Amino acid sequence: MAGPKFLQRVARLPEVINVLSAYPDGLPLSELAAQFGVGVETMREDLVTYLDLESWGWSFDIFRRPALEFVQPEAGYATDGSGGTVVRIVPDAAPGLGVEHLSAGDLATLYTAGAALLEVDPDDTDLAAALGVIAETMYGEPAATPYVGDWNRHLRDLQDAQERQRKVRIVYSRAWYPGVTDRVIEPLRLVQTRRGWEVDAGPAGPEGNLRTFLLSNIRSVEVLDEGFQGPSGLESLLAKQRATTTVRMEIAQDARWAARQHAERVTVLDEDEATFTADLELLAPVGERVGLILLASGPSTRVVAPGAVLPDALALVHELLTHHESAGRPPA
Repeated sequence: MAGPKFLQRVARLPEVINVLSAYPDGLPLSELAAQFGVGVETMREDLVTYLDLESWGWSFDIFRRPALEFVQPEAGYATDGSGGTVVRIVPDAAPGLGVEHLSAGDLATLYTAGAALLEVDPDDTDLAAALGVIAETMYGEPAATPYVGDWNRHLRDLQDAQERQRKVRIVYSRAWYPGVTDRVIEPLRLVQTRRGWEVDAGPAGPEGNLRTFLLSNIRSVEVLDEGFQGPSGLESLLAKQRATTTVRMEIAQDARWAARQHAERVTVLDEDEATFTADLELLAPVGERVGLILLASGPSTRVVAPGAVLPDALALVHELLTHHESAGRPPA
């Protein structure tokens, strides 16, 4: 497999940008590729990689992340005779997001995370503008203001309840089992993840375990007058609640978003053009999260280790497929 290829591209980028900075009118892509002893398509991939890294917030302050563009040479432009595309640094332009080079899944993940941040800090105009660019890329038309969903609408109430140590009554759509539940929780910690905001809450169960609730699944919140005291050994319980299990998977390249969405951390070990192998750090329930990744990724994705997660993963896959098949079947 070709694991080092991505790192080689990244390492070459500063020198490529330095070369382009010496040619205000740009260079034919074929000529730029020849200077670095690589093929035209490889050089094009390098430059697209540069734009992609910008969009994910990677910093290359050494060359201040100038914006690039691919253009067709004007008549009479001195080229090497290939008539190929010219690449140049855009003069006096702010760095672009590069979102047009991302897949729909990556865009959705970015937009979801950005929207959650914007709800916490609605005055962040730079973030709002970036979400507008992503929305235009996804929908093909500009938006006056980016759409921000209401999945974190209860965040402020829960933050207040946590600070004042007040119990909260919630109506909750369960994440892993069917049905809606009404319960009273003790909000101990609010955590922002790739899935949005989550609350780790008491009271502790018989085995001393806490519960985690997705704010996007909370239908209603009522902050009660009744207070609570955190359980003894709170820090240890919170750490246990966020403890992860390492699962090694081989995943289709176009399903990277699924790994990022459901794992707390993704460490890529090897990759080629079709798939990548990575260690995923997954919260409980581990098998169910693996099942969601399998569903999103398709038949080229598989679990390498540990095999013990497969029964729960396949059970979830079977349950969801059965549910959707029956939901789509016309009534008798």
